[in-house]
Amino acid sequence: MKTSNVLFEVGLEEMPARFMNDTKKQLKHKTIEWLKEIRLAYKHVSTFITPRRFAVIIEGLTEKQVDQEEEAKGPAKKIAIDEDGNWTKAAIGFAKGQGKSVDDIYIKEMNGTEYLFINKYIEGKTQDQLLPQFKDIILSLNFPKNMRWAEQNLRYVRPIKWLVALKDNTLIPFEIAGGVVTSNVSYGHRFLGEKFVINNPLDYAKLLEAQYVIVDTNQREQLIVNGIKALEQKNDWIIPVERDLLEEVTNLVEYPTVFSGSFSKEFLDIPQQVLITSMKEHQRYFPVQSGKGDLLPYFIGVRNGTAEHIDTVSRGNEKVLRARLQDAQFFFEEDQKQTIGHNLEQLDRMVFQEKLGTIADKVKRVVAIASIISSELNISNQEQAQVERAATISKFDLVTNMVNEFTELQGVMGRKYAEIFGEDDIVAQAIEEHYMPRNAHDEMPHSIVGSIVSIADKIDTIVGCFSVALIPSGSQDPYALRRQTLGILQIIQHHQLDINVMDITQKVFLIFEKNNIPTAEKSEVLEQLESFFKQRAAYIMKEANIESDIIEAVLVNTLTDFSFIFEKAKTLKQKKADSNFKEKQEGYVRVLNLAAKAKDSQKVDVSLFINEEEASLNQAYLQVKNKYNEAITNKDAAAIEILTPLVDPIHRFFDHTMVMDKDEKIRHNRLALLQLIAEDVKKYADLTKVQWKQSKA
Repeated sequence: MKTSNVLFEVGLEEMPARFMNDTKKQLKHKTIEWLKEIRLAYKHVSTFITPRRFAVIIEGLTEKQVDQEEEAKGPAKKIAIDEDGNWTKAAIGFAKGQGKSVDDIYIKEMNGTEYLFINKYIEGKTQDQLLPQFKDIILSLNFPKNMRWAEQNLRYVRPIKWLVALKDNTLIPFEIAGGVVTSNVSYGHRFLGEKFVINNPLDYAKLLEAQYVIVDTNQREQLIVNGIKALEQKNDWIIPVERDLLEEVTNLVEYPTVFSGSFSKEFLDIPQQVLITSMKEHQRYFPVQSGKGDLLPYFIGVRNGTAEHIDTVSRGNEKVLRARLQDAQFFFEEDQKQTIGHNLEQLDRMVFQEKLGTIADKVKRVVAIASIISSELNISNQEQAQVERAATISKFDLVTNMVNEFTELQGVMGRKYAEIFGEDDIVAQAIEEHYMPRNAHDEMPHSIVGSIVSIADKIDTIVGCFSVALIPSGSQDPYALRRQTLGILQIIQHHQLDINVMDITQKVFLIFEKNNIPTAEKSEVLEQLESFFKQRAAYIMKEANIESDIIEAVLVNTLTDFSFIFEKAKTLKQKKADSNFKEKQEGYVRVLNLAAKAKDSQKVDVSLFINEEEASLNQAYLQVKNKYNEAITNKDAAAIEILTPLVDPIHRFFDHTMVMDKDEKIRHNRLALLQLIAEDVKKYADLTKVQWKQSKA
């Protein structure tokens, strides 16, 4: 069958760099799904994106759909033929609806009933009929933010300026945005290129490169990386390349050229984090380091154009950066003229949340919560004093000029200024660490002091927001409660902290009540909080490749010590693949299932034992009970192994004992024994939730 090559390009005003990777992924996925839906085979789909365009090339596209034969099912024979053997209206209507006559009907039996059927021949549609539908793919792309311009009704990421749609050298006609029609004319670089004609979709990338546009994202990125490496080798520099910044810069340009610039050495007296932030976040520059890791007075930038007059470009960027660094230097000097006490007073003027009060109110709560956590962890008196001081001054840098200008440096500048003002090193470190982790893959606080203040700060925000019904829904999470909950659990798990999460949340809720902050019903809020924490706990374990059934099993109880829960999940993951554990699991599950029939907790009366098996099971349980519960109390993930001596007595018990005896006393006594064992097993996990792997024969 004849095939064609197809090109679709959408030209628009510059898109935000942060939108582009997802747009490219969507474009490829939706194109492939569309081709499946319209039943056109192809050899390869390629997608391209730059700030001013996105495009897709479909190679080896078949000329038309495969013709199909389809069997259409109609009404039952008993209502399709009347008593005289004539076709009823139901049969005639069925045939007409299929574009056929009653002469085409045949009867076939299905599940004991006879039905009418008709065979239909469906001729496949051609490319010319189907390809204009790609307009719907263009309009179906989702963006974080859409806009509407002038008189246009279309809401889109940016105004659409041109459309290219070609099948080989033939135009595919359609129109978008009330007047933008398809053609074979595209446009090169905004300043260096011109408009040009495309006659062959496979020439697309080559033609654009001639117009100073590298349309392939990977090629642009590699050009940037190569340029950076060349400067490293030439100048004996180390240029750290962060993935996020590299992707952003790649998506900001159509024709990348790497250049270097310098700034005055006097600016090196400013904290390195300020210099790096100013270069990366504000100017999209890569910082330069020596072989020893010291920051050097140079930067690396990427120009959207050729190397022509690159020295002039470098000087212009140096001038812009100099102004930025002069501001930073001024802010740094001015901030040091204040005191921590003065800054803390200003926090009374900063609103944290309308119903939850000011930042100063939040700090007071964080101090109280940190004290609760310190007591639970039983840390030293010195560490408790450090926790209290760190919590008290944790937010003082929010009113500094530097953090006002560079908000991403909150905590970082707090640590630096605390050191300058003579605070204890651990306290200063904790000020920076209490914002950690800032995202799912960020580093954890290193110190116990920083960890406690971090948990206290985050749990104050979480419980506070839930208390006043600011609960995340869908993608809406303005206070980043999901991220902060993850952070708490990650810190607990990372440092193996023995913290009862739900106990802490209850105590925090009481703090809000005592401060006369209007709260929702306590039981309802605590139930919502536990569910929210469990969802995040499940996410962390799933990221660690722990199966969903194991996660459900270990989260069946109240969320107390997450580090212990996580270790139990890892242990069960190993057990699940161990065929030797299968017999043990079967025994525990038999106990759990029957124990569920027990109505109330009762004591076991040994005088009611009738056979040796129930007495043996009771004796085996009493022998392991204390040791097992001690292991659970000590957070021993191997505690489940202590119950191994129960396995044989459990199986013998069920083989020789009718649990649901007609005698009510005997029945309840046997259920009571099983209930005691089940309650202890469940302290580890609900093993009925786990789908155990079968051993291979």
